[in-house]
Amino acid sequence: MTPSNHLDFRKLAAVVATIGTLFWLYPFYAIDHVPLGDGTGFQWLAVFPLGAIFAVCFLPAWLLVAIGRLPRFTVALGICGLIAFAVVWAQLLAEFPKAQLY
Repeated sequence: MTPSNHLDFRKLAAVVATIGTLFWLYPFYAIDHVPLGDGTGFQWLAVFPLGAIFAVCFLPAWLLVAIGRLPRFTVALGICGLIAFAVVWAQLLAEFPKAQLY
């Protein structure tokens, strides 16, 4: 593997990890704007599966990007995390009241 090829995958891994991190932050805003249902605050439980995906996929990705190891694996891990985010978020959107989720 040439050094430039290694850097390309490392940059791609950093971009994927950035996208995942920014998406992980977005649900806090979106859930805050969900209309109150019964006032119990159970809508905030949706943060836990998303946090688990972040902890399993994106924290290791950031670590691997920082130390420059396993760039191809890091890209694959990040893409798997993005897919998991999409699946869980789609399920959460089906559960939330149909209101303004910006």
